[in-house]
Amino acid sequence: MGTNGSTMLKPLRQGPPPTDPARVSSSASCSLAARHEAVRGARRFTRSTLTDWELDERFDDIALVVSELVTNALRHALPAEPPLDYQDPPIRLHLMCWPGRLVCAVRDPSPSSPGSFFAALAGEDARAFPDPGRGTAESGRGLLLVDSFSDNWGWYPLAGALHGKVVWALFRLG
Repeated sequence: MGTNGSTMLKPLRQGPPPTDPARVSSSASCSLAARHEAVRGARRFTRSTLTDWELDERFDDIALVVSELVTNALRHALPAEPPLDYQDPPIRLHLMCWPGRLVCAVRDPSPSSPGSFFAALAGEDARAFPDPGRGTAESGRGLLLVDSFSDNWGWYPLAGALHGKVVWALFRLG
C-alpha cells in the first residue's frame, strides 16, 4: 500500500520513477486501442506478465492501479476527433521489474496533467474542478486509488518524436 497516504498529493509532477533504467531485469509492454475493452486487455496482460515473473501475489494491487491508469488515459487523454496522423494505438502499457521494485507506466497522447483534482489541491483555481469530496461523484477517485495502492507515482511529459505523457506507479517487492 502507499506509504504516504493523502500527503502524497503534493507532487503534482514527478519525473521518471526512481530506478536506474539500465538495471531493469525484466520488461514487457503492450499497445492498447482506444476502446473500453482495453482495460480488460491491460489486466489480462498484467496477469500474464506477473505470472511469468512469479509475482502473482501482487496481482490485485498492481492490476487495480493498471486499470485506473488505463481508464484515465481512455477517458481524459484522447482527443474527441483524432488527427489523421494520430498514432494507432494511442495508449501503451509498460511493466518493468528491477530487483525489489516493479513499475507500471501508461503512455498516452495528452500533454495535460493526470488529474485536475490534484491540480486543484496544488493551488490552481479549484472552481474549475469538481468537488472531490462529494460522495456522489462517479469519477475522480482513480488517482486516489493509485496513490493508495502503489508506493509512489508520478508523471512526466514526453519530448522529441513522442508526444504526450507517461503516468507511472512504483511498487516495492518483498
